[in-house]
Amino acid sequence: MTVKTSERFLSLDVFRGLTIALMILVNTPGTGADLYPYLVHAQWFGFTLADLVFPSFLFAVGNAMSFSMRKFQEAAPADFWKKVLKRTAIIFLLGFLMYWFPFFRMNEGHLELSPFSETRIMGVLQRIALCYFFGAVLVRYFSVKTIGFICAAILLAYWGILYGFGEPGHELEMATNAAAKFDYAILGEGHIYKKDAIPFDPEGILSTLPSIVNVLAGYLAGVFIRRKGKSYETIAKLMLAGFLVFALAEWWALIFPLSKKLWTSPFAMLTIGLNLSMLAALIFAVELKNIKFGTNFFNVFGKNPLVIYLFSELFYITLRLIPVTANQDAFEWVSEAIFQRIFPGSFGALMTAIVFMLVCWLLGYWMDKKKIYVKI
Repeated sequence: MTVKTSERFLSLDVFRGLTIALMILVNTPGTGADLYPYLVHAQWFGFTLADLVFPSFLFAVGNAMSFSMRKFQEAAPADFWKKVLKRTAIIFLLGFLMYWFPFFRMNEGHLELSPFSETRIMGVLQRIALCYFFGAVLVRYFSVKTIGFICAAILLAYWGILYGFGEPGHELEMATNAAAKFDYAILGEGHIYKKDAIPFDPEGILSTLPSIVNVLAGYLAGVFIRRKGKSYETIAKLMLAGFLVFALAEWWALIFPLSKKLWTSPFAMLTIGLNLSMLAALIFAVELKNIKFGTNFFNVFGKNPLVIYLFSELFYITLRLIPVTANQDAFEWVSEAIFQRIFPGSFGALMTAIVFMLVCWLLGYWMDKKKIYVKI
């Protein structure tokens, strides 16, 4: 039976806001001490809490799509393509400009434009843009059942691509996997992320393929929630689905390891399984038990996620550009001269990230109070 309801699911907004809060926390650890291991991405193989954040945001994108795409499914093709292409282009461009920022650099005492040839092309927002585009197109032209088959086909195809086109015997190593080779061929080394052990883009072109499944899974979960409504049946089935997907991912990972940077197929499935369970828990707590503690806090992030994320990245980059002492920029000085003295070690690094996240929350809170909501 389909339950018709126009009531908004607060739990979905809280899920999106929680994801943004964790994303900022993971991206801005304090300096002067190592952050807790579970808040740091796995080096290559493995899985940590930090690795769950980006897939969860993609899942949230798909979840929101299950509500917003209804009007586009009946819209004229021209209107649909105009909206989707415009949104994709804007999000992609914002991501590219964020990595190019501050656009200028000092070279032997002279200010010059940062060369385009050394600017990273792919990235977090760029991946979101591409996943949104392909997700929207598939949702527009295929049924829910067909989308499920497409998800399975994508994950299996990516498995085959990595083992079929990587260097024999070294198919999943950072320098010799098919995703890295593809990115080098298409983008060139100058446009690839360079802050890892070697130039390698964790949000590259080919590895975007399985991440589309995270968006589609979020969409399928949203469709199910809309149809079933806020009920114990909804929660039970989401929990069961989450457990089954998680278990299958763990089994698959025995022969195809978990890797966030490579976004292996078991990694996509593992994060989807966890997201389904998280969403079920939130629906139970927020919608059925009416627990509102903390919901307003995370809802602030969820109302302007793109603006708050962009602000967090640009603010962080700006602080790292401001020299305070001979060996410290503004962010390092705050982290080491203040937080490390009060909270030595990993806890101080975490407190730096928490305070930074709260500063970003204040921007969202101000925008919410002023009824400013930026939608693309």
